[in-house]
Amino acid sequence: MARIVFSDIDGTLLTDDKRVTEKTEQAVKGLVQQGIPFVLVSARMPEAIYPITEAMGVKIPLISYSGALVLTEEGETLYSLTMKAEHAAAFLEAVEAHFPQATVNYYAGHHWYVKDTSDPRVALEMKITGAVAERRSFADCLTEDTLPHKILLMMEPADCERAERELQALFPALNVVRSAPHLLEIMDASVNKASGIEVMLKHFGLEASDALSFGDNYNDLEMLRYTGASVAMGNAPQPVKAAAGEVTTSNEEDGIYAYLSEHHLIG
Repeated sequence: MARIVFSDIDGTLLTDDKRVTEKTEQAVKGLVQQGIPFVLVSARMPEAIYPITEAMGVKIPLISYSGALVLTEEGETLYSLTMKAEHAAAFLEAVEAHFPQATVNYYAGHHWYVKDTSDPRVALEMKITGAVAERRSFADCLTEDTLPHKILLMMEPADCERAERELQALFPALNVVRSAPHLLEIMDASVNKASGIEVMLKHFGLEASDALSFGDNYNDLEMLRYTGASVAMGNAPQPVKAAAGEVTTSNEEDGIYAYLSEHHLIG
């Protein structure tokens, strides 16, 4: 019996058009009412997660930036790990040299910095997440010691795939992973969703064997392998399904609700 539930957001909790279905919301509230913590685990910044929890009417803990920033339900910081200044500077330089077509996003705590807030990719991300980007020089951020929890590159899927391969080889001290065909997430190499879950479990005095996780993409693999029980969404690629203990229906078909009600975790 799961004593805590962890869930990815995009492609898992949310439908493809970024909604929480009625049944998914019912499932989340059903767990919370029983005193089973429901924790969202995402590459998103906190400000891109709060609109979702507020719309559901729940106050829950968050694992943000894929584990680099862990917050209690009251917003207190349990864990925070930024990239080292020299790694961030060298990485940004390499991106400018080899992938000038990328839109670069610099996330530090509760702030999202970009070179141009009118960039169509940035505008779309603001619309999707409800978070607001700020225009700021990345060099200034580094000079002032405002270090990134995450750098996000947006580009065409073929470029994104090549960038993942080439940049990961160039920067072994960083974790470079696609969270969508057009999105490349970069954090310190010690950061992944499992490391964030470990922090949250300690906070609640629980073990990995007490935990259940839901995910749909490659950046969910560590999480799915770490928790005692794990479920891949029906829309997940085959390697992700293979890594999970079980597979539920897709994010379009109330996959979280379907699994929890089938296993009598909610009424």
